[in-house]
Amino acid sequence: MRWTLKPKPDSLVVNKLAEELGVETPVATLLAQRGIMTFEAAKKFFRPSLEELHDPYLMKDMDVAVNRIQQAIASEENIMVYGDYDVDGTTSVALMSSYLKTLAPNIATYIPDRYTEGYGISYQGIDFAADNEISLIIALDCGIKAIDKVAYAAEKGIDFIICDHHRPGETIPEAVAVLDPKREDCEYPYKELCGCGVGFKLIQAINTKRGGASEVLLPYLDLVATAIGADIVPITGENRILAYHGLNVINVAPRMGFKAILAQVKKEKLTITDVVFIIAPRINAAGRMKHGLHAVNLLTEEDEATAMEFAGEIESFNAERKTTDKAITIEALAQIEELQEQERYSTVVYHEDWHKGVIGIVASRLTETYYRPTLVFTKSGEKLAASARSVKGFDVYNALEACKEHIEQFGGHKYAAGLTLEASEYENFKAKFESVVSETIDRRLLTPEISVDAEIDLDEITPKFFRILKQFAPFGPGNMSPVFMTQNLTDTGYGKCVGADEAHLKCKVVQQGKSGMFDMIGFGLGEKFETISEKKTFKAVYSLDENEWNGNVSIQLKLKDISE
Repeated sequence: MRWTLKPKPDSLVVNKLAEELGVETPVATLLAQRGIMTFEAAKKFFRPSLEELHDPYLMKDMDVAVNRIQQAIASEENIMVYGDYDVDGTTSVALMSSYLKTLAPNIATYIPDRYTEGYGISYQGIDFAADNEISLIIALDCGIKAIDKVAYAAEKGIDFIICDHHRPGETIPEAVAVLDPKREDCEYPYKELCGCGVGFKLIQAINTKRGGASEVLLPYLDLVATAIGADIVPITGENRILAYHGLNVINVAPRMGFKAILAQVKKEKLTITDVVFIIAPRINAAGRMKHGLHAVNLLTEEDEATAMEFAGEIESFNAERKTTDKAITIEALAQIEELQEQERYSTVVYHEDWHKGVIGIVASRLTETYYRPTLVFTKSGEKLAASARSVKGFDVYNALEACKEHIEQFGGHKYAAGLTLEASEYENFKAKFESVVSETIDRRLLTPEISVDAEIDLDEITPKFFRILKQFAPFGPGNMSPVFMTQNLTDTGYGKCVGADEAHLKCKVVQQGKSGMFDMIGFGLGEKFETISEKKTFKAVYSLDENEWNGNVSIQLKLKDISE
């Protein structure tokens, strides 16, 4: 691990902010590091307001999309809501279909089968629409590169509205409307919406046009918050407002589907991290192991007993997913060793029998071990399909672009992408990808970095400080949970390794010359026990956490790393 201390912001700005807000210097420093330099900016940060959402009509093609939907409703056309099979896609379909059903009865939903149709808009989906006299398809979280598919639909008399957030190719599909803030000709002020976020902007625009009260859209924000967390988009600007209010909906008035998932979880208040680790994997498991429509059905179900039944099915899909991804990860790690590829700049592995539904998770697991851009391939029909994951600071999408002579199709983001290629191109692609990564990656990016917000002393960690810190949530990219460094720490003598295989480190620390004593827990850091033993002095990087034990709540230091 390399520790990088963030630069200190301008002390004049920090002091002025501390005075205006009535907070201590460490809090003002953290705000300034996040670009919050004024009282007004701090107010918007701590009290995200739905009033601050941008006008949806600032998005290119929004007026055309709304007019086409209004026309379809007025003339009682059959409309199909089409979305990808991951969390962002299934929440988008649940959001759009349930909203449209309040305006018109003839709304169908469609999620492609991961195995027979693959990612994005499929010819099968268009044929299904044609067979069922559907004349308008609203595609969410996919479609920005579906030029041939949109043209095929047009030949069958089917119009397309695309709501996507992935990077467009050189050509935009000839759909009725293409909503994507990442379009170069789109001047929408916030570019980081997820697919469900773009879908929300569309229903916001329809609602405005129909003269509806903005409150009617509140119940849909739980879906948007879940997609924001699962799709790892920045929790800044508009996403922060949507995630903040969406979390509130999940905690105060969750939809039946969420209630059913959470019935097993003994948590009173969910954070965005809980959404990412509890709700999202279960929604994802449907599309990974069975079919994404199971997730849509759960998210739109209003009957409690039926929702519990659906949640039970999804729970079993998730258990199966865990077993499968664990087994494939072991095989993939063995393959890297067998081929003696431990020292490469990239990881590219393949087995024709690996389950396509979990290769993205396996790619993430491999980056935890070897920390480098990673692709995991499996056989998909006649082709090979892969999921790509990257390391912080390296754009895997650009790297794939540089290998496109060997790829049939690809799409995605800076840190996660998917692609297909001919089996005969696998070795050529693997060699080219390694070459591109080795030539372009900054070698420092191959060592995991812990970005430290500030160095503080233990006596600065007061209940008030922690109370304000909690209001920085929801945390995520662009607004990560603050990380601190403290020097001259010693264990009070009770430090030990805990857990089934003693993998975790637990101790109680004090700082020389300072007041305050705190419990410290380091998951996966059991091997560093030597660093704290025999009252040696050490330094630590950590975030702050709440520990509840026997009804007592205390602040604890959640270790990220320690060093002498």
